Amino acid sequence: MATFRDLTNYLKEVGATEVAHSDKGYLAHAIGVYNDLKTWGWDEELACTGIFHSIYGTQLFQGFTLPLEKRSEIAELIGERAEQLCWLNCAIDRQHFDNEILKTEGPYQILDRFSGEFVDVPDEDFDALCFMHICDWLEQVGRSGAYDYRRTGYRDLAHRVGGVGLENYKRVFANAPEQSWSDEYEWPANVPR
Repeated sequence: MATFRDLTNYLKEVGATEVAHSDKGYLAHAIGVYNDLKTWGWDEELACTGIFHSIYGTQLFQGFTLPLEKRSEIAELIGERAEQLCWLNCAIDRQHFDNEILKTEGPYQILDRFSGEFVDVPDEDFDALCFMHICDWLEQVGRSGAYDYRRTGYRDLAHRVGGVGLENYKRVFANAPEQSWSDEYEWPANVPR
């Protein structure tokens, strides 16, 4: 498995360090997610998903994307399961995902926004995806100020994850203003990215 330095050097080589993200750089955000996952108890292999969690772009973040043809290259760097989790995070249609997190048991699916098809996700990977997804949001929401973006979905996700995820959600959202508009699936126009 590649070292932390190898992973950050890879992002530098592909030009990801020049990309703005939530009022700081993409690389800084990715490292923040990695560090939070480690702090939240993930081992080194799975914490590497933090660095690549949005490497193929997400439904919201399109500031930097690697083509899906690079998936095997990323899997060589961080392992197949970690890469699969990163791909899942990038591929999810968030509105569908918000409905799936309400289920108390599997089978779980994502709606793949790249292909438009439903993809079965093993319970263990769905749980890991939920954990990584809330960690990613909590690392950036305070800087972005977009507390109302999918607010109900993130609240439900924090409760589903529980434990350290819920504790951090409560800590971060203690600073949130009262909800000012209904849950939006588009980034609010009045909030800078």
